[in-house]
Amino acid sequence: MERAGEAPAATAVVRRAPSTAPSARVSIWESVRACGVWSKEVDKAELRRQVVMPLYLRRAVAAAVKAKDEAAGVAAAAADDQAGEDADGPAVAPVVVFVNSRSGGRHGPELKVRLHELITEEQVFDLSVVKPSDFVHYGLSCLEKLADQGDNRAKAVRERMRIVVAGGDGTVGWVLGCLSDLYKTKREPVPPTGIIPLGTGNDLARSFGWGGSFPFGWRSAVKRYLSKASTAPICRLDSWQTVIQMPEGEIKELPYALKKVEPGDPLEISQENGTELSEKASFYKGVFYNYLSIGMDAQVAYGFHHLRDEKPYLAQGPVANKLIYAGYSCTQGWFCTPCTASPQLRGLKNILRLSIKKANCSEWEQVQMPSSVRSLVVLNLYNYGSGRHPWGDLKPEYLEKRGFVEAHSDDGLLEIFGLKEGWHASFVMAELIKAKHIAQAAAIKFEMRGGEWDRAYIQMDGEPWKQPLLQEHSTIVEINKVPYHSLMINGE
Repeated sequence: MERAGEAPAATAVVRRAPSTAPSARVSIWESVRACGVWSKEVDKAELRRQVVMPLYLRRAVAAAVKAKDEAAGVAAAAADDQAGEDADGPAVAPVVVFVNSRSGGRHGPELKVRLHELITEEQVFDLSVVKPSDFVHYGLSCLEKLADQGDNRAKAVRERMRIVVAGGDGTVGWVLGCLSDLYKTKREPVPPTGIIPLGTGNDLARSFGWGGSFPFGWRSAVKRYLSKASTAPICRLDSWQTVIQMPEGEIKELPYALKKVEPGDPLEISQENGTELSEKASFYKGVFYNYLSIGMDAQVAYGFHHLRDEKPYLAQGPVANKLIYAGYSCTQGWFCTPCTASPQLRGLKNILRLSIKKANCSEWEQVQMPSSVRSLVVLNLYNYGSGRHPWGDLKPEYLEKRGFVEAHSDDGLLEIFGLKEGWHASFVMAELIKAKHIAQAAAIKFEMRGGEWDRAYIQMDGEPWKQPLLQEHSTIVEINKVPYHSLMINGE
């Protein structure tokens, strides 16, 4: 459903940051720009008229979510006095905000208090208390039920609603995943999502014009974030389902991004994998929006996450995090790998076979893995690793020569590139050189088999895990596009 005054989702284009601009400068400029030094001040009263729901509907949604029962919300609406401020009708574009109060250091809790002041407590949900799935299942269902009973204000609020997520990329992905259930249950329209960047990388926020860091003058900036979220046009974002077929065994320390497939769960995988699985086979699936990677970068991320969990006092900010990452990169052998080193420190070609399906093709095509590649990255967005652009802005002649097309976040294609040793990765992340371009694909399949390697490291949108490998049977990772788009609010 297309909302009045919004650009059609199919034609909206996300503006890209210039790849020649140093990332640090871009981040500083984004922060200054978000402060609104040159922006028009947003009037608080006008903002509330624009984004705040009628009182009885706010209370109804909050009651439904708290009780985890849409009927509780309907009853609350029936018992509430709908006079007074509600007489003017629903907001132009009601906004509900999900806050990860654990992100952004001290800013998370402070931001929540500020949002309560601006748009009322009932329209702000702390993700440490309320899961976004509860809001989707019970809060939105309450509005739909009231609309079915003839409440036109509830109908308008449901149709016009927009979501803002205050958090990092992982938090945004969590909310988008819950909103995607609306497609599966045919409960459209799906509210589009804007972002207040509270994480470390914030690549989703960067890609859709919301900035790469929490602004210095954030108290005023929050009003502009909310105003922009209610009026800006909508863009589309591809999402990608990853299915892992393990011949036997299980993934220990399962990341949030993955779920084990239980008997009876729907599972879409290729039937021509040609790998005979044992009776002990297990399956896992998850969805990513930004990237999936295999190899040394995931191994470093895995070590960092474990250290942060065990000794959280060491990871107190972006600078400390980067120093820890650098330390792990050295100790894990990414920068210095002697010829006599363990095979685990050498190229992925030793354990991995890569196949792809190109656009509008149904057949798998095997792609030769460069022997020097020690980290393989599958990228959906233009931004990666805190605003870096490893795929780069490629010239038309090069695109034609390689059979590539210009990359977009809604083109149904993934970019596959490789990183070699740590020095190569460092130069790529500094945007002095481009990554090793391998392929563009509409579907991807990795077949991994052990030997001297008994494990691989994988990460999906920043969540790493240790993937067990066997010598006798292949572990298969298959990536396919989800058949519907996530809707994002363009913050440019």
